[in-house]
This record gives sequence, structure tokens and C-alpha cells, in this order.
Amino acid sequence: MHPEESDESHDEPYGHDERHRVAVLLLDHVVPFDLGISTHLFHQAKRGGRRLYKVEVCSADGAAVQVSTGYQVLPEHGLEALSRAGTVLIPGIHGGPPLHEGVLPEPVRGALREAAGRARLVSICTGAFVLAAAGLLDGRRAATHWQEAGRFREMFPAVRLDSDVLFVDEGDILTSAGVGAGIDLCLHVVRKDHGSEAANALARRCVVAPWREGGQAQFIERHLPAFGDTGTGPTRAWMLERLHEPLDLAALAAHARMSVRTFTRRFREETGVSPARWLAAQRVERARHLLETTDLPVDEVSRLSGFATAVSLRQHLHAAVGVAPLAYRHTFRASVGAVPDGASVSDSESAAVGGQ
Repeated sequence: MHPEESDESHDEPYGHDERHRVAVLLLDHVVPFDLGISTHLFHQAKRGGRRLYKVEVCSADGAAVQVSTGYQVLPEHGLEALSRAGTVLIPGIHGGPPLHEGVLPEPVRGALREAAGRARLVSICTGAFVLAAAGLLDGRRAATHWQEAGRFREMFPAVRLDSDVLFVDEGDILTSAGVGAGIDLCLHVVRKDHGSEAANALARRCVVAPWREGGQAQFIERHLPAFGDTGTGPTRAWMLERLHEPLDLAALAAHARMSVRTFTRRFREETGVSPARWLAAQRVERARHLLETTDLPVDEVSRLSGFATAVSLRQHLHAAVGVAPLAYRHTFRASVGAVPDGASVSDSESAAVGGQ
């Protein structure tokens, strides 16, 4: 038994379960990693020992589905699971008509279109091809694996594909890049639903990075630092301990013992973003955590997060999530409940490390 499954949890009898239902829809050639992380993360999301989601795995007719690595899985449900789900999640596929021809079996297409607008739709990696084949991504921004970006654009020119980012949140439809980015997207969904404490606790249980910004670049084939180079990792850790302090590029480069030019280039190679953008994202994450978990005044949240003024915090937070600090705090307090004052800031620091 895995350690994360060893504690007791409280599952409700089927038919009397009011938890948010997640229907994981499998098509032939499903990617096993995508299937595994989506079912495991939502199944393991808990508060007070109580599971937060009910996960149901389904296929077009409830029959066995061929996995891309040479075996089959037998779901417990058919397409009826989509009709009772609050979230429909589609793992990636490594073959089949949606990927090669842009078409879906009509029952699957119909069930997805019927679920749209009522349920939240989520895809991992090439699962975006399935949503696009159903006609649900036209005119929308979406993500998929960078290696499939050319094929996707040719097949679905009406979709605004962003092949550089880890995931895209369009509110009722969320799409992610390949494999590991699916973990980021699932944690993002849990965070939206239940707050950073639940998402960070889930990440710790599963021993994964708690948070990476959706706009962070995918790890597209870039030149890697030469063997033996120290890289910018130690400096990123040093930055996280000093988010509340002024940090200019010269000081960062000096800490890394590099020239400003070399540091900037190496930082972008290793993270996909500039030092300034990475630092701003970590400060926003620190502010979000403080707004969610404390009653500190906005001015104090700004200071502890490294923003010079509350106005600066407001501008950065609005750019990141579309709301002002007090509105953000009110939303989380209203939806997931307040966390007692004095909660440790260590979770915020841990979450910020996920941006590395």
C-alpha cells in the first residue's frame, strides 16, 4: 500500500455522495501517465481526512480501452458518467482518429457537447485534440504538447493554440501541455476549488511541486547548460527567502557569480522566463497565500510579498487573476472558508518553489 493511501478516508455510499464528481473519459490509445495522475490526484485531494472529489472513469460504452503502451484498462462506467459530472477530464492520446483525423465517434462527440456549459471540461496534453474535434475549442485559447502544435494548428485553425505555456485556464475549459503539465493543471483545479492549503497538502502527499505558473514555458528542446555548471537554482532559492526585499538583476547575477548577461540567458534557459517575470510570479503567489490564509491588511501583505505599495500589488494581482486583493480574499473566504490566523507561511514558500 502506498503511504498516501494508508490513512483512513471517508467515502460516501454510492448514490449518497455530494462531492464534486470528476468523470475521466478514456479513448483508445490513452496515455497511462495522464490517466494515472488525473485519477490519483483528484482521488487523493482531501480536507480533514475527507475526500473532496468523486472520480469516475468511463469510456464510450464502458468497454475496455487500449492503452498506448500495450495493455488495456476496463472502466467502471459508460458515457452516462458525463451527465452527472461537474468536471469532465480527458487524458492525452497517442493515436486514433481524434489525433490523426480530427474526428470523434458521434456518441462521444455528442456527450461532450452536451456536457459543455454545464460541466467544466479539462484536457491533458493531446486530450485537447478530443475537445477540438468536438468543436468546443473554436475561438478559444488552448494548450497542448509542443511537439503536436504543428499538427494541431493544421487540423484546428479556429483554435488559438498557445504551444509555449504549461496550461491555459479559460474558466469552463482548461487545457494543458504534456504529461508533467497535467499535474500542474490538476493542482490548479484543486486550488481554484478548495484553496492553496488543500492544493499544497495534496502536492506534499504526492511529492510533487505544489505550483507552477500556467504561463511558464514548456520545456521545449533548448540547449541545456553544460555538465558541471551550477546553474541558477541556488539563486532562485535565495530569491525565495528574500521576496520581501528589493532584488535587482545585478544583485542576482552577483549571487550566482555570473555576469548579468550570462545570468539572464541561463535563467531563461532553465525556467523559460526572465528573472523579473519569475520573481513577480513568486511575489504574486506569496501575496495570494497571505490573502487566503491571514487577515493581514493589504499594505502589510504588499510589504511581505515584496511589492513596494498596495497599488503595485493590486496591479500585479489583477494581471494574474483578474481581481483586486480584497475581492480575492473575499472570494476565497466565501468559497473555502477562512484559515486561522497565524497559519505558517512555509506552504507559500513551498508553493513558490514549484515555479523553478
